[in-house]
Amino acid sequence: MTTSDKPDNDPDATPAGATGVAAQDWATASADPHYRAAVVDLLGALAYGELAAFERLAEDAKLAPTLEDKAELAKMASAEFHHFERLRNRLTEIGEDPTPAMEPFVAALDGFHKQTAPSDWLEGLVKAYVGDSIASDFYREVAARLDSDTRSLVLAVLDDTGHAGFAVDRVRAAIDADPRVGGRLALWARRLMGEALSQSQRVVADRDALSTMLVGGVADGFDLAEVGKMFSRITEAHTKRMAALGLAA
Repeated sequence: MTTSDKPDNDPDATPAGATGVAAQDWATASADPHYRAAVVDLLGALAYGELAAFERLAEDAKLAPTLEDKAELAKMASAEFHHFERLRNRLTEIGEDPTPAMEPFVAALDGFHKQTAPSDWLEGLVKAYVGDSIASDFYREVAARLDSDTRSLVLAVLDDTGHAGFAVDRVRAAIDADPRVGGRLALWARRLMGEALSQSQRVVADRDALSTMLVGGVADGFDLAEVGKMFSRITEAHTKRMAALGLAA
């Protein structure tokens, strides 16, 4: 993913008080076929998300106003593709074909990007900063309930590729130059928030293994009440990002 507001995450750290799956490694946890199916779904969703992010950033680079901006997006696109390769390789390592693992998520993710295609450079930056960060927050929440090996990989591919600071600087500069831009971008960010949350919920609802991971069963400690708290935390993080951009949530 392109952005992260949590650079201090240690990919190798085990959550405090971890029990059950979260305290196990992949070799132990994957003996449960339901857990294994959930992880394959999760890695497939992440892998296609990274591939789509690479394609989108490469396309958005065409909207860049300067060569410096174009080069910056190209660098970020390259980082996204590297993340995709790590996820694809991991799927292969655990005996799964990456393409079938990704295919169930193509329609939902492509639909999201089609519904939220930016009309200009600034909308593209806000989408990368706000939209991708919502997805990253969701996957970080799930990562806390994963086995240590899978958790390490997931957190590593969610590391910031540099887009957070870059997007904030460019958007705030544009608002300073023309305050009217702020209102338009705030509305755009609210739309992104709604679409991203809806897309995440659709993906989970369509995949039994992932939904079981969230509401209990293969993921220790998650229940429906905790899912509600999770989305509240994601919303709170979104509000903070909007403030960083100089926009009203």
